[in-house]
Amino acid sequence: MPEPTVHDRTDTPAVALGPTALVLGAVTAIWPWVPLFPVALLAGPLSVTFGVAGMYYAGQGIGRMWTAVTGTVLGAAGFVGVFLLFVP
Repeated sequence: MPEPTVHDRTDTPAVALGPTALVLGAVTAIWPWVPLFPVALLAGPLSVTFGVAGMYYAGQGIGRMWTAVTGTVLGAAGFVGVFLLFVP
């Protein structure tokens, strides 16, 4: 396995995946109370994607697991809510 190119394992962009998923998941989850419908359509899948990637890297010791899991759950719940709005 190649040596890391950074001095510290917390110095990588992968650390930001969990908090980004958490913020996007929160935006997706609060869309019924705030008029953020167009943003919620994009933020839900992005939150799930960033959250799953964040969980992968957190499992390797880079970043925190709780932010990635919380962002993934909020994003999935918000996206399911948006999706159910379109089902007749």
